[in-house]
Amino acid sequence: MMRALVLFCFLCSIHGWSQMETEVYLFDLDMSNGKPILSNPKNISNNPGYDNQPSFWDDDHVLFASTREGQTDVLQFNVSEGSTSSWLTYTTTGSEYSPLRIPGKRAISAIRLDVDGLQRLYEYDLKNSTSEPLSELKIGYHVWFDKEVLVTTVLVQNRMDLVVIDLEQGTHTTVFQNAGRSLHRIPGSDLVSFINKKNANWEIRSLDPATGDTKKIADTFGQQEDICWLNGQTILTGAGKRLLTLDVDADDADWETVMSFGLEEINNISRIAISPNGKRLAFVAEDSPAKIIQKQVEAFNSRNLDVFVSCYTENVEVRRFPNEKMYQGTDNMRDNYERFFENVKQSSVEVVNRIVLGNMIIDEERTMVDGREGHQVAIYKVESGRIASMTFVFPDGPLTDAETIVQEQLDAYNNRDIDAFAETYSEGIELYSFPNSLNSKGKSKLIQQYGAFFDSTPDLHCKIQNRIVIGNKVIDQESVTVNGRIIEAIAIYEVENGEIAKVTFIQ
Repeated sequence: MMRALVLFCFLCSIHGWSQMETEVYLFDLDMSNGKPILSNPKNISNNPGYDNQPSFWDDDHVLFASTREGQTDVLQFNVSEGSTSSWLTYTTTGSEYSPLRIPGKRAISAIRLDVDGLQRLYEYDLKNSTSEPLSELKIGYHVWFDKEVLVTTVLVQNRMDLVVIDLEQGTHTTVFQNAGRSLHRIPGSDLVSFINKKNANWEIRSLDPATGDTKKIADTFGQQEDICWLNGQTILTGAGKRLLTLDVDADDADWETVMSFGLEEINNISRIAISPNGKRLAFVAEDSPAKIIQKQVEAFNSRNLDVFVSCYTENVEVRRFPNEKMYQGTDNMRDNYERFFENVKQSSVEVVNRIVLGNMIIDEERTMVDGREGHQVAIYKVESGRIASMTFVFPDGPLTDAETIVQEQLDAYNNRDIDAFAETYSEGIELYSFPNSLNSKGKSKLIQQYGAFFDSTPDLHCKIQNRIVIGNKVIDQESVTVNGRIIEAIAIYEVENGEIAKVTFIQ
């Protein structure tokens, strides 16, 4: 149960060119007492594949990079024209990323990655449909300071350096090493903000492009580098399913959560942009982790090995529960499944139950292998739109009535009856954090911790949202009320000799 949480307590990577599944969302934006209020949400990309890096052409038009026909081009979404879209680029020899309007021109700038690997910043004239490179530097990200001056991040070895480019003078000056991708004009000033990534604690800093002087503004929220300025004093950032703001002028400035999204399809918010009039906000969100899991299930059933393997990170870890390594990496995965498909004539997986908690997905699966039916559970961890680990749970423990004893301990827990609760556990009970980090061992310690917890939590209640039983294991998705708060978690119980011998928590 979640009770453990309470008690124990570079080229392709630069622009995300691994083509993860992302979407661009648009909202109406109002400010109330200095806090943003979003309404009228709309998925303006609604496109399989990679949609990213939104910016505003004006108050009614959004630019972003979008995938079509195996490449990435610049798409313009027209809010005031019936929510229609139009393509602004179609470069058969490469793909465009990070589109921005060029000040004073009917033109956009975008990073072009050619099929031969050449990466440069281009200008695209929208009147005559021509394009030309603006710089020979390998630019990762950019922002226009004025119609002649750009602030950019340039790829240097394994980092990005902050470089000011003066197109009129034909000069480029490196002003800072190891900068992030988020570059913005600071409203009401002649400054540009950037992210300092030199140290483990990242900073938001200001840059004066005329002098090269930089100054710390604030720390980022954790290592969330995508920000935008709502006005000259308020910064907005995303973290998971949340939006947070920071008042840089406040004496005790700290990040504050202003909105949390319950929508399943909004995850890992990034690339935030605000319209010139401050009335609209766009950001990028990754697809639901469950979507990539379902994609690989369908690819397995259709025996499409390329699509199946593409659902996983390059260094994916495949384990037997709890932490026994089977193999690692997509090369090994491809070899294993290639042999499997060669040796097995008919195979299928049916998901009969699914638990979703953040980026963790647990599927109860019915398998068929050449007419033989099987039962297994797969625990998936999704990172950046790909499966980073897959842990199999098989019904290989001793045969027990595991669900009965687990339910007894749940009833005792909700009654805050420490004696009845402890009675369901073995003397050597072990409590772990997934996959294999030991938090506590022994019934005496369990009684000490939970007894005090029961006494101090009068509203304590655990509700089972979903349950999977496999062999001697019971997997519960739990929602726990603790002193007015709701805490979500997953508990994996292992029963031996009629007692709970081990619990592994996922939170």
